[in-house]
Amino acid sequence: MTAILSLLLVVVLSILITQVAAIALTHTGMAQQAARFQARSAFSGAGFTTTESEQVVNHPVRRRIVLMLMLLGNAGIVTAVSSLILAFARRGQEGWPLEVKIPLLVLGIVALWALASSNLFDRFLSRIVERLLNRYTDLEIRDYAGLLRLGGNYRIAEILVEPDSWLAGRSLAEAQPAAEGILVLGIDRSSGLWFGTPGGDTELDAGDTLVVYGRTEAIEALQQRRRGQDAAREQEEAIAKQDRVSSRERMEQRESSPGNG
Repeated sequence: MTAILSLLLVVVLSILITQVAAIALTHTGMAQQAARFQARSAFSGAGFTTTESEQVVNHPVRRRIVLMLMLLGNAGIVTAVSSLILAFARRGQEGWPLEVKIPLLVLGIVALWALASSNLFDRFLSRIVERLLNRYTDLEIRDYAGLLRLGGNYRIAEILVEPDSWLAGRSLAEAQPAAEGILVLGIDRSSGLWFGTPGGDTELDAGDTLVVYGRTEAIEALQQRRRGQDAAREQEEAIAKQDRVSSRERMEQRESSPGNG
């Protein structure tokens, strides 16, 4: 009986360790589902070969978290196997027949699995772990490249507003960069002033540097747009192209949703 309880205790500790590690990984900017998968993969030592693993090994804080998981996982697996062997090898000493041990072990593992899969338990444990991490650790070292999915079609860039730029002399409401799929994160004035998340009434002057996030193609088109008769047509084409991109992304999202699997 002691060996079975020891095995169940190891399982409980494994669940807690992987949950803490997953939440710690999310504090570095990883998506929740990816963090859980990487934490469980590292702890079990299996399946740690996805492209997401590159986001872990290239990040110093994540590497330390995963290294600790691997060390604890190896110790936990050895302990679990030892407890399992003892649970069935010491039949005569403890007086528990296999007909009792096996159902008891299966029932305990099923109960722990159901508890670990419970959303209510997950939210409760996450709140506790996050509170402890925020109080006793400093994990606000975020990988913004991973958080914003930079790479491929999306990136953060700077757009210099030149004197002959189509942007010069316009407000953000008039320029409508968001309609072209470009978010203006901030404006660095030539005077040294910084405006974060500027509003639509913000005027753009020559010499301003816009820090933007969006599709690479859209950013380059906006940066190259100059004053002239073709500027209005280029803007209309850019907005129409963004509408097509948004429609395609919404369709892909619907097709990948669980209900359409």
